[in-house]
Amino acid sequence: MPIFATMNIQLILVLLIFAAALFFIGRMMYRNIFVKEGCGENCKCGVDFSNIDTHKAVK
Repeated sequence: MPIFATMNIQLILVLLIFAAALFFIGRMMYRNIFVKEGCGENCKCGVDFSNIDTHKAVK
């Protein structure tokens, strides 16, 4: 009987890891599809660049 107990524990662990991976992938897809503002988190499309002096030399 002990072999079935370890197989059940392994099966439960694998199913938990699989469920966590599905949740992670689903969350990433949801964030990419249903964006609240702009293009994404790190996109600068909503930033006003009119105050930047383009004639300064970069050191």
